[in-house]
Amino acid sequence: MTTKSAKKKLGIIVSGGPAPGINGVIHSATIEARTRGHEVLGFYDGFKHLMEGKSVATPLTIDDVSRIYLKGGSILRTSRANPTKEEDSLRLCGEALLEANIGYLLVIGGDDTAYAAYRVARYAQEHMGAGIQVAHAPKTIDNDLPLPEEINTFGYETAREIGTCITMTLMEEALTGLRWFVVVTMGRKTGHLALGIGKSSGATLTLIPEEWERRTIRMQEVVDILITSILKRMADDKPYGVALVSEGVMEHMSHQDLRELDYVERDAFGNVHLSEINFSDILKHELDSELEKLGIPVRITSKDLGYELRCSDPIAYDIDYTRSLGEAAVGFLLEGGTNATVTVQGTRVVPIPFDEMMDQETGLTEVRKVNLDSFIYRSAYKLMLRLKPEDGDDDQLISMMAENTKLSLAEFKTRFGYLLGLHPRPF
Repeated sequence: MTTKSAKKKLGIIVSGGPAPGINGVIHSATIEARTRGHEVLGFYDGFKHLMEGKSVATPLTIDDVSRIYLKGGSILRTSRANPTKEEDSLRLCGEALLEANIGYLLVIGGDDTAYAAYRVARYAQEHMGAGIQVAHAPKTIDNDLPLPEEINTFGYETAREIGTCITMTLMEEALTGLRWFVVVTMGRKTGHLALGIGKSSGATLTLIPEEWERRTIRMQEVVDILITSILKRMADDKPYGVALVSEGVMEHMSHQDLRELDYVERDAFGNVHLSEINFSDILKHELDSELEKLGIPVRITSKDLGYELRCSDPIAYDIDYTRSLGEAAVGFLLEGGTNATVTVQGTRVVPIPFDEMMDQETGLTEVRKVNLDSFIYRSAYKLMLRLKPEDGDDDQLISMMAENTKLSLAEFKTRFGYLLGLHPRPF
């Protein structure tokens, strides 16, 4: 039997998609644990090897992590391996962690990661009689975890900064070449990232899934919004622009319109591999087809904006926040805490118990969506150049828009009137 020291070790696991700032959490968590006299093990590739009963890990010292907070990516790599699917996976994870003498477990990831760690620890307690205290450092560039409204998940600010810089360059390209860009941004369930990039860059318009709350998103409506934005800009003698579309718009789109969704690969948590669906090209194709039918001579260029953001070096905000977050999480664990997502709110460390965030059996958490009634959204919407209900009173604008198509004014109002509130949606 392996001899273990009386003092338990801290284990660190990174799971889910990358986000700028992961190394900052590993950095400060390791320093805090080592300073308090605890050894630290960093487990590679999330739960992947633990699910096979293997402890593929590396000891972490203060020297090992001293400058890693400056870099993007994850020194422990990451994966989406999910141990909650099979009881045997839970058992093997628990056995491997206990064999490594892990008494404290810090997981860095999203809601799926938090639930996986909670289930592993609960299994170890119930079936092996050994306690593993768990803390979760919330990570996602999507910014959609159910935290207080004013708390951004780490990685979001860096992703927004880099995305804004890229979008501003595309806006200059659009003006220079008199073309339109349709840019699909990451954001599986919500539009926080797309909206943040759109407002910060001054993009022409941004479409987010929350606009279709409680109703199915149809491709035709998305295309119609983009076409009328193009026409509205043309009426102002500006045949160019940049439209941002959150990938969540596709995630919630009618399967009737995107049958590919029924066949794409899903990850271990049951999420559609959005990368397998080239939504920007699909959207460009549909948009080009409608523009041709309407006789609107506009060039459309599509772009996906996502992977460029996830492993970028973190900006100062995310460096600062994650260095505090890692220390706070370890302090929470070593002072007896467990089963909570750790946040830093203002000047205080605030652990949020898992039972306040998730269903303990299903692991489902409430997604934090963009609040359409908030000043932040209303301000962003006001600045967008798109057809709005109030434009229905501007006869000159509507006439000029119709003149740039093959449609008569009456036909134009029939075709696009639902966007002005003149008649119900036709689908």
